[in-house]
Amino acid sequence: MNPASPSKSAASLSEPLLTCQEAAALLSVKPAWIYAAARSGRLTCVRIGRNVRLLRSDLEHFVSQQRTDAAHNRGR
Repeated sequence: MNPASPSKSAASLSEPLLTCQEAAALLSVKPAWIYAAARSGRLTCVRIGRNVRLLRSDLEHFVSQQRTDAAHNRGR
């Protein structure tokens, strides 16, 4: 498991799954970016058959990690 990703056991069906279009709207990016990031492993996703779904908590963690990485890189 990637140490930067949230624990898989923390996921719950009480949290709704988002489509790539919904995730793209939250991150203000194109859906194609979401698909590519999920395919490459940059974004944690849930695959249900051929469908890609994302948890809002995973997106929040991703954004938080990007802020941490950016702040760390500025300090170099």
